[in-house]
Amino acid sequence: MRPTHDAAAHDTVFERQRPAAAAVEQALAGARRSAFWLDDIALSRTRFEALRHTIDADLVIVGGGYTGLWSALRALERQPDARVVVLEAGRVGWAASGRNGGFCEASITHGDENGENRWPDEMQTLRRLGDENLDAIEQTVARYGMKCDFERTGTLTVAIEPHQVDWVQGDGFLDEAAVRAEVASPTYLAGSWNMRSTALVHPAKLVTELARVVTERGGQIFEGSRVVGLGGAGRRAGQSAAGAWDPAGASGTAGASAASAASGASPGSVTVRTASGGTVRAARAVLATNVFPSLLKRNRGMTVPVYDYALMTEPLSDHQLASIGWSNRQGIADLANQFHYYRLSADNRILFGGYDAVYHFGSKVRPSYEERASSYSTLASHFLTTFPQLTGIRFANAWAGPIDTSTRFCAFFGTARGGSVAYAAGFTGLGVGASRFAADVVLDLLSGQPTERTELRMVRERPLPFPPEPAASIGINLTRWSLDRADHRAGKRNLLLRSLDAVGLGFDS
Repeated sequence: MRPTHDAAAHDTVFERQRPAAAAVEQALAGARRSAFWLDDIALSRTRFEALRHTIDADLVIVGGGYTGLWSALRALERQPDARVVVLEAGRVGWAASGRNGGFCEASITHGDENGENRWPDEMQTLRRLGDENLDAIEQTVARYGMKCDFERTGTLTVAIEPHQVDWVQGDGFLDEAAVRAEVASPTYLAGSWNMRSTALVHPAKLVTELARVVTERGGQIFEGSRVVGLGGAGRRAGQSAAGAWDPAGASGTAGASAASAASGASPGSVTVRTASGGTVRAARAVLATNVFPSLLKRNRGMTVPVYDYALMTEPLSDHQLASIGWSNRQGIADLANQFHYYRLSADNRILFGGYDAVYHFGSKVRPSYEERASSYSTLASHFLTTFPQLTGIRFANAWAGPIDTSTRFCAFFGTARGGSVAYAAGFTGLGVGASRFAADVVLDLLSGQPTERTELRMVRERPLPFPPEPAASIGINLTRWSLDRADHRAGKRNLLLRSLDAVGLGFDS
């Protein structure tokens, strides 16, 4: 929504250097409406059977994406003999975990600024924990031989408007000549390269490799097993949760039955029923449904689905790749409120995503919302503005999907049913790396023992819920319009954005 009525507004670089409409149309012609990453693994993907009977477990996990699979793996690393069951409604990694940009970031707060605004007293600890988490992911990939195209190349943050240049001053600063020497785009005015903050992965390969390791360590995964009921009375009065999981995260040697006995929890403390006719009776449960409706009523208004859009090119030729440089293969993000993220794949395609973030009335998730031709055209136009030397390239894939967005723009955590159920949700697009941290948090919470993670205010505090409709739709879309307006007014934030900032609901990407 362009604020043309405002005399102080100006065109962004994507309007000043707009490519020909014919070039955009040609680039999109023939693009498949499917996520490249999932297409890429279609022939090698393992299929798991549906749960159609009753089983007992020490831990049942609802959701077969990153959060659920990391929870399963971390539980098995802590207690190798634990009986761990993962239930997935569709196929493992079919949703956000299999179609994201593959940016595995150290930040667990959706960037330093967002964390500083909310938990300034904890940021030193949160940065350390985030760095340790990304290090641990890298070590896990190496330890299990996970083939997921892991590259720890960092993030190149680029200023594409004059007012953004001051925002990249400091460590890793690159002036216009230096940033264009890294990646040759006429839109870059300055940049900053943090070489260790981000790893790039093939997201669908990462999720399938996590599933492989979970099953090799004894975990059970069931696909086509949508959960339709969460029952069980939880812990009885006076019943302790301590001892169910090792809160220090060390690999235990005690058997799963010993762990349950130590906790005082019976295998049937939580009962989960599936639409496929199966039932899991477990001592503990982790809910990792993220963008989809929570099984807990208390969390129904805590997240909303916001649709994100992405394109993937054909593989670049040697000549095309030489024309843009990019020999250090960093992930790239610009500094607009409506920002773009892009990166190279292992076979030298360019993924280009972001900008539009679309919310639909009623927080509905529907496949039809992924068919938004205007968003794909906008992304293709912005791509050709960024890399005009690649005019003539074609996009092989164009796809979209919902992101679970919370009002604090990073994950929140909690427990229910007397401490026998733990959950994490609300990653707001930065869950590739933060989901492993979340897995450790929910397992710590289920242990009932305080840890450094569970004592964080970030973990103990819940975000504000979104208001009911129509207020949610009005507020979200007005905020989106305001962010676009700020991009057109040299970053100047209007009264709405300043008010949101003041009450802790603001976000500047």
